[in-house]
Amino acid sequence: MIRRNRADREFREAQRSGQAVLAMHTEWPLPDAPGPIAAPAPAAPTATVVPDFLPPDFRAPSRQDVSGFMMRWDQPLVIDSEVHACHCGAYRNWIVFNMRDDSVWLRCEVGHETEETRLDTAWYNRNSGPVDHFHPTLEDGLRHLGH
Repeated sequence: MIRRNRADREFREAQRSGQAVLAMHTEWPLPDAPGPIAAPAPAAPTATVVPDFLPPDFRAPSRQDVSGFMMRWDQPLVIDSEVHACHCGAYRNWIVFNMRDDSVWLRCEVGHETEETRLDTAWYNRNSGPVDHFHPTLEDGLRHLGH
């Protein structure tokens, strides 16, 4: 009880001193602000205009510049509470493609490809990470992902 009273008293004293410091600053006069400076007469435009955009070599391709995106999906793919399986029996180690037309395709390890209409671009964007490579051909992309 004594400790609590002492702590409360110290807290109230700290509040009072802080309010006194704030009140002191409100009573001080504002420093004199310098008057407006006359702008120099505009000279002939000699500076070149720098564009806002990066040079084309530094720009990442947009969604319209690529045929699609791909990612690995190593665990079993569960769609609508059921494990999706290929007709060859594979149910894991998928390559998921998100094409420019917003369709999602699945490819098993054997190479069977099928469109999955229950998945969409929003699902792909939620489950994929950032793009780490751009590949000129499908084979290069598949090789990069280990297929």
